[in-house]
Amino acid sequence: MKFGKHFKQQKVPEWTNAYMDYNGLKRILAEILQYKQSRQPSTPLRAAIQHKLTSHRHFSGLNLQSTNLSSKGDIEDQVIDVNASPEAGSRNFYYKTEFLRESEEGGEIEAKFFKKLDEELNNVNTFYKDKSEEMKHEAFLLNKQMDALIALRIKVENPHFDGSDAKKSGTTGVATTNPLKSSSRDTTSGVEDMNDEHGDEMSNNFQLEKSSYEQSGREHMEFTSELDRTDCNQEESTHGSEVIEVQDKDHGNAHQEKDNLTDYNEDPLKILERVKINSTLKSPLATIKGVFKDSKEEELSFKKEELKKVEERLRVALIEFYQKLLLLKHYSYMNLEAFSKIMKKYEKISSRRASRSYMKTVDNSCLGNSDEVNGLLERVEATFIKYFANSNRREGMNSLRPKAKRVKHSVIFFSGFFCGCSIALLIAVVLRIQARKLMDKAEGASYMVNIFPLYSLFAFIVLHILIHSANIYFWRQYRVNYPFIFGFKQGTELGHRDVFLLGTGLAVLALSSFLANLHLDLGSKASNYKTITELVPLGLVTVVLVIIFSPFNIIYRSSRFFFVQCLFRCICAPLYKVRLADFFLADHLTSQVQAIRSIELYICYYGLGEYSRRQNKCHSHGAYNAFYFVVAVAPFWLRLLQCIRRLCEEKDAVHGYNGLKYFLTIIAVLIRTAYELKKGTTWMVLALISSAVAVIVNTYWDIAIDWGLLRRKSKNAFLRDKLVISHKSVYFAAMILNVVLRLAWMQLVIEFNLHSLHKMAVTTTISCLEIIRRGIWSFFRLENEHLNNVGKYRAFKSVPLPFTYYDTDADKDD
Repeated sequence: MKFGKHFKQQKVPEWTNAYMDYNGLKRILAEILQYKQSRQPSTPLRAAIQHKLTSHRHFSGLNLQSTNLSSKGDIEDQVIDVNASPEAGSRNFYYKTEFLRESEEGGEIEAKFFKKLDEELNNVNTFYKDKSEEMKHEAFLLNKQMDALIALRIKVENPHFDGSDAKKSGTTGVATTNPLKSSSRDTTSGVEDMNDEHGDEMSNNFQLEKSSYEQSGREHMEFTSELDRTDCNQEESTHGSEVIEVQDKDHGNAHQEKDNLTDYNEDPLKILERVKINSTLKSPLATIKGVFKDSKEEELSFKKEELKKVEERLRVALIEFYQKLLLLKHYSYMNLEAFSKIMKKYEKISSRRASRSYMKTVDNSCLGNSDEVNGLLERVEATFIKYFANSNRREGMNSLRPKAKRVKHSVIFFSGFFCGCSIALLIAVVLRIQARKLMDKAEGASYMVNIFPLYSLFAFIVLHILIHSANIYFWRQYRVNYPFIFGFKQGTELGHRDVFLLGTGLAVLALSSFLANLHLDLGSKASNYKTITELVPLGLVTVVLVIIFSPFNIIYRSSRFFFVQCLFRCICAPLYKVRLADFFLADHLTSQVQAIRSIELYICYYGLGEYSRRQNKCHSHGAYNAFYFVVAVAPFWLRLLQCIRRLCEEKDAVHGYNGLKYFLTIIAVLIRTAYELKKGTTWMVLALISSAVAVIVNTYWDIAIDWGLLRRKSKNAFLRDKLVISHKSVYFAAMILNVVLRLAWMQLVIEFNLHSLHKMAVTTTISCLEIIRRGIWSFFRLENEHLNNVGKYRAFKSVPLPFTYYDTDADKDD
C-alpha cells in the first residue's frame, strides 16, 4: 500500500484537518517533476547521453569523487537554511526555510514547496503543542483526583484512623505513593514490584515514615514541572536563551502550583475536608434530588458504596485519558513519517540533498519530542495497574488497550447462509399463499387480516436492522467515526456484517414461523389444533425477548445491554441525562409507530383471548382504542421530554424549537388517529391541515438543522462547506427523497375508503417507506455530527471527574 493511502487511513477522523497536507505537497512535487521533464531533451537522446556519462564515470573516477562529495554533507547545507524563531507570547517556534537555489531555473517552484512545507510544520507543531498542554493540565487534575481517592480509601477501610494521630507517631495516613506523581523511570521500575494485595497495602501504609509522604508530595509537584522541563528540551539546546526565559516563567508557575498544594503534605486525610462528590444525575432519583438543590455537589459519606462509585468513575477517566495519549502519540508518529516520506520524494525528484537538514529541524521540534507523552503513558499504566487492576499488569493493560475487534469467518458465513435462507423462505411463503389462493377466499382474507399484523412487527424490525447495517458500511467507507459518536466502549461496536447477521437471523426466525403457521393452519387436519397454531407468533416474540434480555455472554451481549440501557433511558425521559445515542434511538422509535402498535395488538390479541376465537376485535374495546392514541404519540412525547431536558441543561434555544417541532407532530398524530377511528369530514380536514404543517416543519428541520444543508453562503451551493461524499448529486437526491417520503406519510390520512386487506397493505407499505426515510436521515445526521466534531477537533469523550476541590486559591484558578 502506498504511503499516501496508508496516511489517510491512519488519521484520527476528527483531526484530519490538523495533519500535514501530504497530497498538497505531492502536487507541488509533481509541478517540479513536470518542469524538469519539460527542460530535458527527448527520451532517446537523454538515454544515449546518460549511457555515455555512465561509461566515462567508470573510467575517470567521477563515481568515486561523487561518493566522496556526498559524504561531506556541506553540499546539503547549501540547499536550504532553516531558521526557528519563537512566536510572540507563545512557547511555540515559527520555522522558516530559505531555499538557496531559487535563482536557478525552476527554483521558484522548489521555494514554493519549502514555503508550503514550513506552513505544514508550523501548523502541525502548534496543534501538537496545544494538545500536549491540554494533556498536562488534565494529568494535573487527575493527580489531585487520585490523592483524594487514596485518602478516601483509607478513611472508608479504617474509619477510626485520624491523620493527626499519625503525625504524633511519625507515621502517615497515605495509602501509597501515587504513581502519576512519579517520574517515568521510577514508575516503570516500580510496576514489576506491585504484587501485594490491596488490603496489605492499606495496612502497611500506616507504618510508613512521614518523610516518605513528604517525598511523595515533592514528586507530586515535580510531575508538572518535569513535563515543562522535558517539553521541547532539544529545542532549548538548539535555539538558545530565549527559550530558557520562557521555560523559567513556566517553572515559576509550576512552583506556584506546588506552593498552593503544600498543605496536603502535612496531613493527607485533610484532603477529604476540601473535596465534595460531583453529582452526575445519572439516575432518576439523583435527577429529582438535583431539581430541589442548587448545587450539584454532595458531602462525602465515607461509605463503601460511595467509594465503589468514585473508583468506577475515576477508572473510566483514566482509561479515556490513556486513549487520548495514545491518539496524540500516533498523531506525532504519522506526521513525522509523512515529513520523512515527502522529503525523500523531494530528493528523488530534484536530485538535491536537503532531507537530513530539514528532518533534523523536525526532530528538534515539539512534534519530534514525544518523551512527555511517553512518560505520561507509563505513569497512567502504573497508576491504573496498581489501583484498579490489583497490580495485575495483564488485566490492567487489557482494560487500557482492548484488542481491536476482528471479523470472524463464522459471521461472514452465517450472514450469507441466513440471507440465502431468508430469500428461499420468502419465496416459499409467497408460493404457499398463491397455491392455496388465500386472497381469493373470504376466510383466507380474514385470516391474513388477523395474522399478518402479528408478523409485520418482525418485518419492520428486520428492515430497520438491514438499513442500519448499510449505514454502518457507508459510515466506515467515508470514515465517519460512529463508535465515538454513539459512545460505544472500545472494541464492542458492531460492524455492518454483525448487524446484517442479526437482521437475516431474525428474518429466518420470523419467516420460518410464518410458513409453519400457514402450513399448520391451512392443512387438512388444521381443525384439530387451530388454537395452538395461533400461539406460534407469541412463541416467536418470547424467544426474541429472551435473547435480548439474556444475561449470558451470547449473541453480542455488550451491544444488547447498550441497546436496552438506551431504550430504558428513552422511556424514563427526562429523568436521565440525554446522550446522542438516546435521542438517536428515540428518533428511530418515531418511525416505528406501526411496530409499537403491533406490540399493543399482541397484548390485546392474547391477553383478551381473541386468538382462541380466531377473531381480531380489539378495536371494539375502549381501553384498546385509548392506548391506540397513547402508542401513536408516545415516541414523539419522549423526544419532546428529551428536548426539554436538554434545554434546561444546555440553555440552547435550538432544543426548544426542536421540542416545538415534536409538539406540532403530536397534535397532527392525535388528530389523524382520531380521524382514523371516528371518520368524518371535519376530522379529515383537521388531519390534513395539521399533518401538512407537521410535514413542512419536520422536512425543513431534517434538511437544514439535522443535516446542516441549504446553506446560502456555502462553498457548495445549497449544501454546506464540508462534505464527506464527493458527488454532490447524492445530497440533492437525498433531500428530494426526504420530501417525497415525508409526503407519503400523509397518505395515511388521505386513504379512507379501502377494503381492510388493502388498507393493511397500504399502511404496511407506507410504514416501510418511513423506515427507509429514517435510514437515509440517519446517515446524513451522523455525517453532520461527525463534521461538527471535526470542526472542533473533538475526538474524546467528556468524562466528569468524581471530586471537586474547594476553599483554596489554586482550585479557584483551576
